[in-house]
Amino acid sequence: MTHPPAPHPNPLPASGEREFAPAPHSNPLPASGQRETSVAAAFVAACEAELAAPKPGNVHHFAPGHGMEAKDFVDSARAAAPFIAAQGASVGERILGAVEATWAAVGQNTNLGIVLLCAPLAHATLTAESDDLRRETGRVLGALDMKDADAAFRAISRASPAGLGSAEAHDVAGPADVTLLEAMRASADRDRIGYQYASGFEDIFDTGLGALQRARTRGHNAPRATLEVYMAFLAAFPDSHIARKYGLETAHAVRAEAADVALEIEGATRDAAFALALAYDRKLKENRLNPGTSADLTVAVLFADSLQPLLASARKNG
Repeated sequence: MTHPPAPHPNPLPASGEREFAPAPHSNPLPASGQRETSVAAAFVAACEAELAAPKPGNVHHFAPGHGMEAKDFVDSARAAAPFIAAQGASVGERILGAVEATWAAVGQNTNLGIVLLCAPLAHATLTAESDDLRRETGRVLGALDMKDADAAFRAISRASPAGLGSAEAHDVAGPADVTLLEAMRASADRDRIGYQYASGFEDIFDTGLGALQRARTRGHNAPRATLEVYMAFLAAFPDSHIARKYGLETAHAVRAEAADVALEIEGATRDAAFALALAYDRKLKENRLNPGTSADLTVAVLFADSLQPLLASARKNG
């Protein structure tokens, strides 16, 4: 999570023991209406579940950071959700609507990366032609057009993420002259969110969901499994948010250090794992290092995990 969101009726427990909410995929989905409601609920549940893990350097229920606290992200998720799951919207419209709603709710950029990742996943689910989320996401990415790019560029400019600057090609400050997929491909070598578009969400479906399944196989609860997904990303590649703010050398150094911490966490008991994570959390925050892209990817993994049963249910009962 690099960046906040809308009013929420019920406070979240701060213990970090909150499990993934089963509600979004507990019932068959009719053609519309309930489907959008279920996708919106899955989005909020994923954002909230990510906050229940002590993700080093990022915001969570155990500690605030970088001028933000967990409530900002809960509010952001609930503001953005109706737009992420809006009936009949394009991917670009989902992105722009969610970012504008977030800004209205919290007045800062809490969830741009989350929205950029989750909008195609939501669109794939709501327009699905099969029960294969990966295939459907690839179909959606391939159909992105210049209108999607225009809307996404406006959203990115509105959010003004740290370290964005300007670009010689496909500058978000100007009108789009390529499709959103082409623009993301142009950024893929320096931005891990752009890389997801270029690769068919490879990190989400391979690294992230793979780490989630391994954690569950080992019997870990939801917060611990979420922590291991986050650490898998942090250890696998330099975090784009850190690289934009502090340079690639710093991002590489964090990745190398995180790889060692991830190994320690993997072999530790639940309490010891959280203690290790919180110690590393303090170190990163003391140095103002926020692996926001790794957190964004983690939310997208939890969201994708919730969407797969929705697709299967809709296919079976449709």
